[in-house]
Amino acid sequence: MDTLYFLVIVAGAIIIYSTVMWLYQRRIVKSLTEDQFREGYRKAQLIDVREPNEYDAGHILGARNIPLSQLKMRLKEIRPDKPVYLYCQSGMRSGRAAQLLNRKGYKDLSHLQGGFKKWSGKVKAKK
Repeated sequence: MDTLYFLVIVAGAIIIYSTVMWLYQRRIVKSLTEDQFREGYRKAQLIDVREPNEYDAGHILGARNIPLSQLKMRLKEIRPDKPVYLYCQSGMRSGRAAQLLNRKGYKDLSHLQGGFKKWSGKVKAKK
């Protein structure tokens, strides 16, 4: 019986933590549809936070690859005074990247809803 209570408490804590993080992320980053993203990304810093092999397989034309795993070390490459448009494969990593950038003082953050897999615009791939 004690194990059951423990599991219920752990499950509840995970659900509460996930909800709080989801609400926090919605407050700091604008989640844009593909059309909204397409309207503004040329005037912003377009960052692909996927790993280099994913980026090489195909990326949005004009995007820079700064993987989430390297973001802390490469913050100087992103200007805090300009809008930042982020995307990843599905939208999870770009949300985490936005949280990190927000903690470092970046304010105008947007990410592609559904990520690169929902993108139907121009794509560039290394051969």
